[in-house]
Amino acid sequence: MSAIAAIGNLSLDRVSDAPPRPGGPVFYAAQALARIIADAHVVASCAVADRSQLVPFLEAFGLPVRWYPSKTTATYRFHYEGDRRIMRQEAVGDAWNPEQAVEAAGNALWLHVGALVRTDFPAETLRALAAGGRRLLVDAQGLVRTAALGPLRMNCHIGDVLRYVAILNLNEEEAETLVGRVDMDRLRSLGVPEVLLTLGSRGAVVVTADKAECIPAVDLACRVDPTGAGDTFSAGYLAARAAGAEPVEAARTATQNAASFLSNR
Repeated sequence: MSAIAAIGNLSLDRVSDAPPRPGGPVFYAAQALARIIADAHVVASCAVADRSQLVPFLEAFGLPVRWYPSKTTATYRFHYEGDRRIMRQEAVGDAWNPEQAVEAAGNALWLHVGALVRTDFPAETLRALAAGGRRLLVDAQGLVRTAALGPLRMNCHIGDVLRYVAILNLNEEEAETLVGRVDMDRLRSLGVPEVLLTLGSRGAVVVTADKAECIPAVDLACRVDPTGAGDTFSAGYLAARAAGAEPVEAARTATQNAASFLSNR
């Protein structure tokens, strides 16, 4: 079995006026893990009706893929204003139950949990995944986003789920939602061993119990669509940590991964 598992709901993304395209953290994590030839497998879910326009693209990356059917496929419409993404949530995927998620993880000890909204991976599912020494990387978007349709809504009412998270990836807006303002001590107060604060074109900050280190972004020759860059960064970080890198070294590697992804888009 694989050292790393990427699991989550696929989405149909409508960016500005372009045709729908595959998306979701699990999609971009799979792409990143395949590019760096990580020892990983992928387990994703979407509606049966959307399988043909989503799963083949996932399989094309070359990693082992398992698919679970769901009643609906998560759907988003968005555009960008600088680094800021303006989103509307048009549909939400099914929740992963503990048995399904543990089966998806297999023997992997490093898990990229690709939650799109809070209901994707309930507390009991995260608890089951964290059992047995598994280390979970979770993006804060899947904790602070509510399942309400329409303009994206976020709040800090996430309960005690962070106790199951080893690595938390979040942007400035998500950090402000959770702790009020971007502050390293406040981020440490969340109790997560490793926090990755992504700052778009300004790079990232790695926050651990005894250190907060800035990782500069790689300059790109031209402006590109940044969709998926955060998931690429977090997947690269997880792969580097699984391979034995320390947090700061892993973040530097992940920054290069994200830059390569954007440059070749």
